[in-house]
Amino acid sequence: MNINALLLSSVACGAVAPAVAQPANPSLHSGTAVGSDKPHIIMIVTDQQRWDALGAVNSAVITPNLDALAGEGNLFSSCYTAAPSSTPARSGLLTGMIPWHHGMLGYGNVSEHYPCEMPRMLREQGYLTLGIGKMHWRPQTALHGFHATITDESGRRESPYYISDYHKWFYANALGEDPDVTGLGWNDHGARPYQLEERLHPTAWTGAEAVSVIEHFKNNQPLFLKISFARPHSPYDPPRRFVDMYEGVEIPAPAHGAWSEHIGEGVSPDEKPDAAFGAFGDDYAKNTRKHYYASVTFIDEWVGKIVGALKAKGMYDNAIICFVSDHGDMMGDHNHWRKTYAYEGSSHVPLIVKLPKSFRQRVKRGATVDAPVELRDLLPTFLTVSGLQELSRDLDGESLTRLLCDKHPRWRAYVGMEHATCYSPDNYWCAMTDGKIKYIWFFNTATEQLFDLEKDPYETVDVSGDARYAGRIEELRDALAEYLSERGEDWVKDGRAVQRKSPMLYSPNYTK
Repeated sequence: MNINALLLSSVACGAVAPAVAQPANPSLHSGTAVGSDKPHIIMIVTDQQRWDALGAVNSAVITPNLDALAGEGNLFSSCYTAAPSSTPARSGLLTGMIPWHHGMLGYGNVSEHYPCEMPRMLREQGYLTLGIGKMHWRPQTALHGFHATITDESGRRESPYYISDYHKWFYANALGEDPDVTGLGWNDHGARPYQLEERLHPTAWTGAEAVSVIEHFKNNQPLFLKISFARPHSPYDPPRRFVDMYEGVEIPAPAHGAWSEHIGEGVSPDEKPDAAFGAFGDDYAKNTRKHYYASVTFIDEWVGKIVGALKAKGMYDNAIICFVSDHGDMMGDHNHWRKTYAYEGSSHVPLIVKLPKSFRQRVKRGATVDAPVELRDLLPTFLTVSGLQELSRDLDGESLTRLLCDKHPRWRAYVGMEHATCYSPDNYWCAMTDGKIKYIWFFNTATEQLFDLEKDPYETVDVSGDARYAGRIEELRDALAEYLSERGEDWVKDGRAVQRKSPMLYSPNYTK
């Protein structure tokens, strides 16, 4: 049975709730499409793509299709992930909640059930729901309301007898080949071109599956399609033709500041190829970045094919398309690698939103929006676009249609972020940012940092001790205390965040 037959059989069995009624006059409602048909919802997610790995932000990166999508939609320049590692970030995306409320304060296991779940809530709105690619859930066969998932779990086998759909396909199409022949580990920061045919790469598989679903979609119900690429997360292994595109391109060197000059000294990438901290030199980091950017360009080519398939099918104009990543990648900035950090490379992610053509925007399409937004805002956005008039009070996010369509939108001042201890006892923190300034509190050491992102976007100068910022740091300390206040005196006392020697990975709200 093909996937469309599977979706149709689910509908026939009564698995999808009836579509809710549209507003009486949707053309006058800034958050609802004109007409009776619900817009399709296409969410494209990358893994570990930092904010500046996008041509619209960084001229060294080749992403013509994503740049075009930003031109037809809107780029959100201050999008952050509240807990910058895969599973807690994906929990926030799934639930529309902050870490304390969905329960994951660091890298752990996504719960099997939540009170709010994106696929289930959209299914209740009458959507056919399908997920393709990396979900990173446990158990790995969990659906969270999807009619079906077609998975690539990056080689992870964490559930009994589980083999990803990508690996099943690989063995059926290249039996005898080794999918890991390139020889890079899942968290290694070395880089080299893919050693097999391009069509066998997981990026090509995920993109081709998505295009096939769109081309063969035959149903009058709206589609919610999550397309989740497992790259540019390491291994940094794009096909050679994408690496060749970067010959002669000046690759930016990693950022270095006085506060980070001794971090990672004495660590060798040969001895520890997946080191979280390492001063490996600019040439090493540039080679990694070249392959990382090439991995993004590979995804960009498939984004172009996905958009082309939507246009050929007549679905593009009546679709919201969202492109986002779960978290970033430090790429050697301040001798940090991978993620889980409060710094920009780890916590700041790209976000592009193209609303359906029928929506009356007050923000011009193609304009950049600098309001502080977070992954939790996507579920409320999709529910609003689906026609739902009253959102669950359990949701912490806000609909991005308010920023794009309302005349005088009220919005948060800051995004709160955090991560439980990972890689180092000192890497236990909470932070507040609006994309222009960032305050970080380190729980274990009771120390703080402040960065002026407008003047110093790569955080090379810690201005926490600069008297000129005394008023701003007080404001941000107050904002952090407010963010943590519901947790009690173990977190906040006398209006200030407190030192914590014992990290908490799961909050009391986590459901096992």
